[in-house]
Amino acid sequence: MPIDPTLPFLPVRIAVLTVSDTRTAADDRSGDTLAALLAEAGHVLAARAIVRDDVPALVAQFTGWIDDPAIDCIISTGGTGVTGRDVTPEALDAVAEKIIPGFGELFRWLSFQSIGTSTVQSRATAGVARGTYIFCLPGSTGAVKDGWNGILKDQLDSRHRPCNFVELMPRLTER
Repeated sequence: MPIDPTLPFLPVRIAVLTVSDTRTAADDRSGDTLAALLAEAGHVLAARAIVRDDVPALVAQFTGWIDDPAIDCIISTGGTGVTGRDVTPEALDAVAEKIIPGFGELFRWLSFQSIGTSTVQSRATAGVARGTYIFCLPGSTGAVKDGWNGILKDQLDSRHRPCNFVELMPRLTER
């Protein structure tokens, strides 16, 4: 889809959350990839954390960032599979006011191009909570690249046409 060069680019303040019981700052390749991609696109890395696969811990992190006026958007990587420890979608459900079903559907369609039917194991999802977007990607670097390059790079660009998530930000808390 086209970028309208006559419109201003509005950087989004994005928090990156890695969901993992095993990763550390030293080996968080997916978080590093996501942070690099968003910076390359002109956005602001507003915060970054690694939180274990635990619903209360994830809800607490999501809530803290949702309540932070310096954060517009949260992108998580990891915890979206089907094993017992994969609980990121459940944490999103606990905080989201609205789920964005098309995000997961489109992610799996894009991912199918790379990994075939294995994409059905992904529960990638997205939602909105008190004016903050939350996008939950799988934990591989390939999935992060698919999600960013195939969806988020355009939808988080205020110049993207015919529409984008950024232009809706001022209206997310309307009642």
